[in-house]
Amino acid sequence: MVRGKYELFNEEQLKKYAELAVRTGVNVQKNQLVIIHSDIENATFARLIQTAAYDAGASNVVIDWADEQSAKEFYLHAADDAIDHFPDWQAARFKEWDEAGAAYIHVISEKPDIFKDISPERMSRFQKAYRTKLKAHYAKTRSYEVRWCLLAVPNVVWATKVFPHLSKEEALQSLWQLILQGARADGKNPIKDWENHDSAFESRKKILNDSQFKTLHFTNSLGTDLFVGMPKNHLYIGGAVTDKKGIPFFPNIPTEEIFSAPHKNKVNGKLVATKPLIYSGSVIDDFYLIFKDGRITDYYAATGQEVLQSLIETDGGSCYLGEIALVSNNSPLSHADTLFYNTLFDENTTCHIGIGNASPSTLQNSSNLSEEELKEAGLNTSLLLVNVTFGTEDMKVVGIKENGSEVLLMEDGDFQC
Repeated sequence: MVRGKYELFNEEQLKKYAELAVRTGVNVQKNQLVIIHSDIENATFARLIQTAAYDAGASNVVIDWADEQSAKEFYLHAADDAIDHFPDWQAARFKEWDEAGAAYIHVISEKPDIFKDISPERMSRFQKAYRTKLKAHYAKTRSYEVRWCLLAVPNVVWATKVFPHLSKEEALQSLWQLILQGARADGKNPIKDWENHDSAFESRKKILNDSQFKTLHFTNSLGTDLFVGMPKNHLYIGGAVTDKKGIPFFPNIPTEEIFSAPHKNKVNGKLVATKPLIYSGSVIDDFYLIFKDGRITDYYAATGQEVLQSLIETDGGSCYLGEIALVSNNSPLSHADTLFYNTLFDENTTCHIGIGNASPSTLQNSSNLSEEELKEAGLNTSLLLVNVTFGTEDMKVVGIKENGSEVLLMEDGDFQC
């Protein structure tokens, strides 16, 4: 029998990981409501977070349980009108939590292929239904009006997918080690390590923001040749961000990216994905995207073509980009040289784009701009944002200024600035 995943790792280190999510991830304030989204299989870790949140001064910690197996049964057997319906009471919960100033912690544990037998069309319809009902909530998260954080724990299915040559117990142990290493949560003082990590972002962001490159040009030997036009007065974000009250937090643990939003209509060329994309439990692999004037005009996936199509056709903005991210291959995650089959981890090993919605925070003075002004500035809007990795060891990135001069930003996958 395989020992439970929480018996395989030092309990004190897991408590530090939970505390990192609370005190650094969402930076819980005294008397703040905390919502933990977790699958029932991750109950042990969710409760460690709950304890850490109360220790940090939370007024109430609500665990919002989910169950992927039940979700699979829903997609397989629910009536059509249920697939197209997201209950008002579900949306009302988020509205009340948002108005109460809640912080959200999402515990994820990837199960590749769990929805492989599900109709992509049914999944797409339900996702459209719930994202439409929760549009206001997602707008608050994208603009960092509310604080939130994603972090991961392993499971047997995920671990054996990542390490197929190991026994189940050895695979679990190995994935635990990589998750904590990549999350910079394996040291004696993870919170202090994250303070140092954040300071390293600042000088690079300043160079990029001061330069205001008109276009970024990405090339590699796999066939990526992509010109990404940038809006005027764009901002690069990386490391900690701040909510509307100026409280810093980290939406992703781990995070290695510095990102901004492209101009919706100024992306041209070809992007060849370098890692599988896990979208709603399905795998999209060996694929490319062709862009013209910002729009995805052609695409192909050897695996998951229908899923990729449903993603791109979700709404009017899901065939445009909302994010471009620069990620060095010189980080704990990149050095692991592992395919995680999980977007949160894989996207932080290499450069990636985000299909869909752009964050208003990637424009200067965005809080003073209306939705129409954000649109005129070139920011895309969509119900979704899905990241696709395309960086490689020979990735080259050149920043092109308004006057045509060029600056080498990345070479061989690492920053040069």
